[in-house]
Amino acid sequence: MRPRTWVLVLAAVFAVLQLANVTGRDTPDTKNYLSYALSLRGESKREAAAATIDYVCLSAASKARRDQSVDVVRFHRPDPTERVTDACRVAEWRQVEPRLEAGQTGGHTVPYMTERFMRIFEARPGYPAFLVPFISLFGVTWGLWAAGVVVTVAGGVLAFLVLRTLSVPVPLALTGQALYYVLPCGTTAMRPMTEGLLMALTLAAVWGCALVLRGRRERTGLALVAGALVALFAVKHSQALFLGLCLAGAGAVTVLARHRRGRPPGRDALALTGVGLAAALGTMLLARLLHYPSESDSLQDLLTGHFARPDRERPWREFWQLQGNFWVEWLRRQLWEPLFLAALAAGAWGALRRPAFGVFLVAAAFTGILTQAGHPDINIWGERLIVLAWLLPVVGLPLLLEPVVRARVSLPAQGQADRAQSVR
Repeated sequence: MRPRTWVLVLAAVFAVLQLANVTGRDTPDTKNYLSYALSLRGESKREAAAATIDYVCLSAASKARRDQSVDVVRFHRPDPTERVTDACRVAEWRQVEPRLEAGQTGGHTVPYMTERFMRIFEARPGYPAFLVPFISLFGVTWGLWAAGVVVTVAGGVLAFLVLRTLSVPVPLALTGQALYYVLPCGTTAMRPMTEGLLMALTLAAVWGCALVLRGRRERTGLALVAGALVALFAVKHSQALFLGLCLAGAGAVTVLARHRRGRPPGRDALALTGVGLAAALGTMLLARLLHYPSESDSLQDLLTGHFARPDRERPWREFWQLQGNFWVEWLRRQLWEPLFLAALAAGAWGALRRPAFGVFLVAAAFTGILTQAGHPDINIWGERLIVLAWLLPVVGLPLLLEPVVRARVSLPAQGQADRAQSVR
């Protein structure tokens, strides 16, 4: 089969496997993004709240039913679906109803929390806008599932395209696509949150870097990087800032390395540095003009439990203390189960076999570390904040295996040529 056929086969297999979990993927942030999308579609606050609460509660009931079916003590008890659904609806409306009656109806999100907290989600219109066509065509449950499949499949295809742009053999490029689906980046991308779209757009920027550095369609590559950064601003402007800074830093490192070797800096590295720096500066300026929540707001949100407690008087001092404690505990847990660290090391090793490109790939993956550092909360579900770091092994591992695969492919051909010459 042609490579594109294999790409489609992998994507189709992944999509079919996801039918096993149509519900039960939501997180606490899902209801904010879903209500935003329903509001963009034209529904009133109360209609958006009703649809969102129905989705969340049906999902909770589905998980409760599955959990009970395999509980060694409670598996024979009556189906808990109706009981869990009713209790969930009461609890959710208890949060929303008083705020609606008090007139907290501004913006697009349903007021599950205080206005100060909801402003954080109001500044992220990109993902809700992405959801609108899916929930309009398929309804809420299947629309969120389909959106997850599309954005995750897109991420895998982009990993394939990055590797093929680097002239990696097709089997290894397909391996990169498969790794995206089976590693935590695929699992996280399937959840109705921004992370799937963030990873896909970050990979699009990495693909643009590969095009520029390989001298193939440089203008297209730069446009791809710039477009991905603009889209990231709409999805989550902190990621646009982090990626812009990291790409600019990678470009500066490349220019410096070339200078030390007596080589010219090159238009490719200079152009990528300029685009990254412009994106970072533009993000900071536009965020100020649009009055987006500042880093101080984010800090207070972290330290006050989503503004449930009074603001901290010395937030930065507490933040840096928490930062140190967090990374010590995080490292202890990683050394206990070192799969993530081993994958990062192997991915970095493979990436840096292509030094010019590898620096930009490491920089893009490093945005996951920065995102986690901005929220040093060890209790955040599933380590989703650091998930962008998994892009390093997704692309880096195939690059690490490339010499082995090329050797295995070239040896039989060489042996056949030697035999043919001996016959002559």
